[in-house]
Amino acid sequence: MTRTAIVVGAGPNGLAAAARLAKAGLHVVVHELAARPGGAARSADTLGPGTTVDLGAAAHPFGMGSPAFLDLGLEEHGLQWLHHRYPMAHPLDNAPSALLHRDLETTATALCVDAAVWRRLHRPLVSRALDTLDNVTGPLLRLPPHPLLMARFGARALWPAAPAARLLFRTEAARALFAGSAAHSMLPLNHLFTAGFGVLFGALGQSIGWPVAQGGTNSIIDALVRHVSAAGVEIHTNSHVTDLRELPTADAVLLDLTPRQILALAGTHISARYAGHLRRFRYGPGAFKVDYLLDGPIPWRDERTAHAGTVHLGGTLAELAAAERLLGAGRLSDSPFVMLAQPSAADPSRALEGQQVIWSYAHVPNGYDGPAGELVDAQIERFAPGFRDRIIGRLQTPPRALEDWNPNLVGGDIGGGSLRGLQQVLRPAPTLRPYHAGAPGLYVCSSSTPPGGGVHGMAGWHAAAAVLRDLGRG
Repeated sequence: MTRTAIVVGAGPNGLAAAARLAKAGLHVVVHELAARPGGAARSADTLGPGTTVDLGAAAHPFGMGSPAFLDLGLEEHGLQWLHHRYPMAHPLDNAPSALLHRDLETTATALCVDAAVWRRLHRPLVSRALDTLDNVTGPLLRLPPHPLLMARFGARALWPAAPAARLLFRTEAARALFAGSAAHSMLPLNHLFTAGFGVLFGALGQSIGWPVAQGGTNSIIDALVRHVSAAGVEIHTNSHVTDLRELPTADAVLLDLTPRQILALAGTHISARYAGHLRRFRYGPGAFKVDYLLDGPIPWRDERTAHAGTVHLGGTLAELAAAERLLGAGRLSDSPFVMLAQPSAADPSRALEGQQVIWSYAHVPNGYDGPAGELVDAQIERFAPGFRDRIIGRLQTPPRALEDWNPNLVGGDIGGGSLRGLQQVLRPAPTLRPYHAGAPGLYVCSSSTPPGGGVHGMAGWHAAAAVLRDLGRG
């Protein structure tokens, strides 16, 4: 008798779960609210005909090395990764940009007096980048696949990023490179474990890289859809599941949803204790997204910055730490941290000839509806005088609009929930079985479970493994 599974939500995690279950011989049906699969990994021509704009994530250090994506062989299904000359740049006032190279030695050498410390900090992870991803893209409360390597990472990850950067590095360039990567946590940089983001994102950039997907992030979804379709998975789009009772009987139901949606969909089917944990789940800061169409490259003061895939805009360590500290208190800095991607520099297909698509967002309080777009413009102009003169198209998407587009992005939270406190290791509930949803046969496979946000499919991959173990197929 063929086992059956239903997946609600066709984001990267839902599709990765479907792929693993189908590979094990289950019949899988996926229901997706939107008109096409992808979740927050979709792309569209929102800046006009001939443009490709990533509506969610743009650069993918975790995607290229994802154990799930590697196992599924997505490149055999048409996915191509493209690299910029530099994975990341961090502009500074009155100084050259700090540059992360796709090579540890080149990056370290450019940091002068900080070279030796930079090498020692990153070398263990750079030399075993795929093993590092294998360790960190699953539940942290488990025996990791590579325990000694995980211990070395843990010794680096424990510390708050801002004090660690001040203690370890003497140059503003090294401090800024490290702090910009740490800010991906969307936590104040005096928070424990934020150094882990700094060293992990830096190590991935200096090994795997921070690539973009040719043709847009939606190309990752297209490859996943081709894979699961070939395996017999059914995908139903425009399928809004509002209650679990609407679904046919199945051996497993997996929810690629965050706690708020799970409560609405399954609140009467899960235990009161588990429902209580979901109600107490905290969402993190929001993203205020601004996309631009330019008549050419951004005129960076340091011209090398135009060849970076990702650009961190926040100034010095002190400025960046101050902005993230305000954010942690629910307030917006006049100079917020801005993450910017330049996909057109590696993928000319993103815009018409001579034009460039620029993707960016600022860290803002959850649900913020103020004029943050002007602050994003100003941060770019600060390091690229004349930037505003190059704009021929501009589209801003505040946090509430992001949530309207994708209900999983609650208040603009793009990471599936805050990483503050125990939610970094125990999500979405304080349990050692994070993918089990408080009822027999019901599972969670979204970014609200380990390892959290990003386009890597690993939450779905591990949730599917939990299903297979429960069915005696693990």
